[in-house]
Amino acid sequence: MSEKSVETVDRRGIFADADVIVIKVGSRILRRPEGGLDRQQITDLSDGLAHLIGLGKKVVLVSSGAVASGVGRLGLSARPKDLATLQAVAAVGQAQLIQTYEEALIKHGLYAAQVLLTASDLDDRVRYLNVRNTLFALHQLGAVPIINENDTVAVEELQTTFGDNDRLAAMVAGIFTKPLLIILSDVSGLYDRDPADPAAEVLHTINRVDNQVLELVRDRKTGVSKGGMASKLAAARFVNSSGSSAIIAWGKEPNVLARIAAGELIGTLFQARPHLMEAKKRWLGFAAQCAGQLVVDAGAANAVATQNRSLLAIGVHEVKGEFEKGDTISILGPEGAEIARGQTNYSSDDLLRIRGCRSSGIEEILGTCPYETVVHRDNLAISPDLTN
Repeated sequence: MSEKSVETVDRRGIFADADVIVIKVGSRILRRPEGGLDRQQITDLSDGLAHLIGLGKKVVLVSSGAVASGVGRLGLSARPKDLATLQAVAAVGQAQLIQTYEEALIKHGLYAAQVLLTASDLDDRVRYLNVRNTLFALHQLGAVPIINENDTVAVEELQTTFGDNDRLAAMVAGIFTKPLLIILSDVSGLYDRDPADPAAEVLHTINRVDNQVLELVRDRKTGVSKGGMASKLAAARFVNSSGSSAIIAWGKEPNVLARIAAGELIGTLFQARPHLMEAKKRWLGFAAQCAGQLVVDAGAANAVATQNRSLLAIGVHEVKGEFEKGDTISILGPEGAEIARGQTNYSSDDLLRIRGCRSSGIEEILGTCPYETVVHRDNLAISPDLTN
């Protein structure tokens, strides 16, 4: 599963191989204990971004902190609970947040580019590609994209969120071909037991985020940050399954980004899996939101998950939810575990009629057979738990 005290992985080589460094920083790192933004911390972080750019890397920063910033700037005693006030506080805080980054980056001749996103921006394939093109253009212009969840207009996103921007950071990393995701947290990495235990040690390397690793999660719930180690592991697992690596490290470690670039043994490295997932499949597997579910039989589950085959109507046992042709759906095995996600060729209404039917019989039932497959293999992304 992991290594504690002996590091055999070439961290410097992993950094050198990445084409884009996506850094996510959480609210706890940017917030002063008494409330409000920690300007020195943002200055230090911006210095680190400039250092990476000086090494020839493109960088993207996914920054939390809008609500925490607004709470401090407005002199509030706690995070608001009602949605309208929460959105208003985020609007005030976001303005201060991006201004602070701009002031810190301009000293290096760099410009902060604010990019606000919601889940729907990455759910829709066309809008997803538009986001990608914008980020590419910003890099060509020499600007630093600073991404945050658009709390000022989000409703479900503000209440449920991407996961304190951890999921958002993984989605953004998935846009690029060879990213390295660095999550700067308030802990030094993933521990081998409850971090409160004096004997707890940071695991330096994780080769696979499996159930054994997930059992190590010990979340601490506070009123500021909503992420926790569980969402960070989910983000790491996604980028790993896409063929890239991730690092979780303490965000207040002095010169943390420069030291990671130099290959120092800082935090927990989650190693990339030995294959590179296609761009569209990265989107399907993590960015796209599922409109419904299909439960398939054991034969279909095996064909899809291990034989790289398309899903046929004959293997569909149950249809859950309402969806249209082209929507992303979750494919569940007979025991209810997700095995894949993909874009369906048929609506839920049509699938209720043709489930369990051979492809040759679809025309007789529907009057036409536009597709022999329910989900073509080119439009399928296998669950990270099942990839080798």
